[in-house]
Amino acid sequence: MGKETTRDALLEAGRRMFLERGYNHSGLEAVLQAAGVPKGSFYYYFENKEDFALQVLDRFVECFTAEIDRHLTDANLSPLERLRKLSEQACQRLESQQCRNGCLVGNLSQEMADQNEAFRVRLEEIFIGWVERFATCIRQAQAVGEISDQIDAWELANFWLNSWQGAVLRAKTMRSTAPLRTFVKVIFGFVIDSPSHQEASNGN
Repeated sequence: MGKETTRDALLEAGRRMFLERGYNHSGLEAVLQAAGVPKGSFYYYFENKEDFALQVLDRFVECFTAEIDRHLTDANLSPLERLRKLSEQACQRLESQQCRNGCLVGNLSQEMADQNEAFRVRLEEIFIGWVERFATCIRQAQAVGEISDQIDAWELANFWLNSWQGAVLRAKTMRSTAPLRTFVKVIFGFVIDSPSHQEASNGN
């Protein structure tokens, strides 16, 4: 197994294990066994478990952020359609997993933010990066009249992400995408209101 292949195997085993068991209940021996890698190789790539977990987190975020960017910069769709498609496909992905595991960023936020400052800081950086991406798309939707400019794009993006993470947590406990479907219904049916729809409502 080559150097990069060994590191990739460890990171993937760590991702699966942290999603299934969390950080505190994932021992390094179990990770090594799952990856089929000897203990000495682990310390060639990672200083300790914390360093390993942060690199697992970064790998997960790199992949997930690329998916967000792919959806939110799709020139074939309007900005609002991009947001809706991203939400719908996230629902489908979680449904295909029987709503188990959830989001690694959300899971580690619940588990580690109060325990480890390095995790807390990195997790908040990740959330801010995602909020910025959503805010950019929301501003684009406002520019073409799909979302009212009466609401601050940054605030709406924060509300969006906070509500979605809460819905994912609830979906895990219910083993159902119902909370996610409710989020999509409410965010697109009531929270986001285009200027044209507002004018029609005010005229009635």
